[in-house]
Amino acid sequence: MNTPSQNDRIIIFDTTLRDGEQSPGATLNVDEKLTIARQLARLGVDVIEAGFPYSSPGDFEAVQKIAQALGTTDGPTICGLARANRADIQAAAEALKPAVHARIHTFIATSDIHLKYKLKKTREEVLAIAEEMVAYAKSFVNDVEFSPEDAGRSDPEFLYQVLERVIAAGATTVNIPDTVGYTTPAEFGALIRGIKENVPNIDRAIISVHGHNDLGLAVANFLEAVKNGARQLECTINGIGERAGNAALEELVMALHVRRQYFNPFLGRPVESEEPLTRIDTRQIYKTSRLVSSLTGMLVQPNKAIVGANAFAHESGIHQDGVLKNKLTYEIMDAQLIGLTDNQIVLGKLSGRNAFRSRLKELGFELTEQELNKAFVRFKELADKKKEISDWDLEAIVNDEIQQAPDLFRLELVQVSCGDHACPTATVTLRTPDGQELTDAATGTGPVDAVYKAINRVVNVPNQLIEFSVQSVTAGIDAIGEVTIRLRYDSRLFSGHAANTDIIVASAQAYVNALNRLYAALQTKKAKIKAQDSEIELSLAQIPSTVKVEG
Repeated sequence: MNTPSQNDRIIIFDTTLRDGEQSPGATLNVDEKLTIARQLARLGVDVIEAGFPYSSPGDFEAVQKIAQALGTTDGPTICGLARANRADIQAAAEALKPAVHARIHTFIATSDIHLKYKLKKTREEVLAIAEEMVAYAKSFVNDVEFSPEDAGRSDPEFLYQVLERVIAAGATTVNIPDTVGYTTPAEFGALIRGIKENVPNIDRAIISVHGHNDLGLAVANFLEAVKNGARQLECTINGIGERAGNAALEELVMALHVRRQYFNPFLGRPVESEEPLTRIDTRQIYKTSRLVSSLTGMLVQPNKAIVGANAFAHESGIHQDGVLKNKLTYEIMDAQLIGLTDNQIVLGKLSGRNAFRSRLKELGFELTEQELNKAFVRFKELADKKKEISDWDLEAIVNDEIQQAPDLFRLELVQVSCGDHACPTATVTLRTPDGQELTDAATGTGPVDAVYKAINRVVNVPNQLIEFSVQSVTAGIDAIGEVTIRLRYDSRLFSGHAANTDIIVASAQAYVNALNRLYAALQTKKAKIKAQDSEIELSLAQIPSTVKVEG
């Protein structure tokens, strides 16, 4: 499942949890990262870049937990990013210890503009650092990836030198990043071809590519790279990432799937071969897209290729007529290939636990008994409100339960009054961690604002609401609405997520979820401070009351 010996398959390296998380406002907490990582494993990605361990305690913990949970013998390779220095590499190695298949991905810039203005180093210095740090990473793990940052704007001759030296030092994968999304497909293809032809020991490493979508060319660049010898693609779900994002995993995978007969010869396969070019279970694509969109709060635009709401919709009468006669007239792939099924009834209010459990298993969810019980209660509540319950509704329920925050404050009641000539007013009742029920009311600019102000009066924890997003799960007036919010406190972000047929209730629940995460973090911090104070008091108590001072 990990680094393959064959050269006729494309390795999918997912960096949603590292580069994707660098999208403005897309910061994920540890539990959310673990939820996405589990789904990436179901999707079948070969490598999960779980984070940048040295960058923060949260990232270190996330990489470590993902390595513990998914780094099994038959699991994906778990990767941690590290700059080309000892401290970063040590942190990555420590976080990755639990993984059977661990990879350290280290990098340093090689373009003259980066050397001059960012690193302030000579080519010779960078060459020495790259070689030394790859060897150092190799002392911890067998699988080492090296990236010459801004390779797309680097002098090819210098790039060849760097790659030759790092491969000799132990790099098993060399990644060629178009860091600023500057190159065109022809240029990027030529760059990969030049590396194949001019790096003497290139056969000892897999060529990988990483690219940003600043000019909208990332996917095209990658496909051209495959034709010229690249065998690993670094991508993200929904193409999220810094600036204009990364190459989108779903677009790359489906391009290679739908057009595999075109790409087969470039991988040394017979043209007519029907064997998949990647290990991805394409039926998990849509679910993964929705999960990432929900947890990051980054909605997918309707016309997004593969996973957009309109990707398989037909408005034109001519198109509709053709599709009704034969789907192949206007559809180059079946929606079911990406796991997008018709929004049909799968369960009703008379359905029992076993039917509910079985359907969730078919959808790919493995829940604990406690999670199943909570999800089943939610399902029954929804079944009393909706006549038609779809797979999408079930996924929303389960994702909502999986993403629950610590149950400290509990929303017992929310009631609003609003209108075009009324002052929006909200009344809320919350059960506090010590069991009390507190009720308060507030006015606001709208019903959600009033609800949040009322909740703040009860909880009384300072915070700043920085993001609020709503997404409809299904069509229709009785659709479930998913709400994702983010709060900021002391430079840290805390997210909350909820789904309900009542969007005001979902908004209130999401806010309470985020506040619970914030409150739990504050309680943990207080406990640590208290423990440290106790240690200090104990140390002071052990000092003799009379101390003789010399001189």
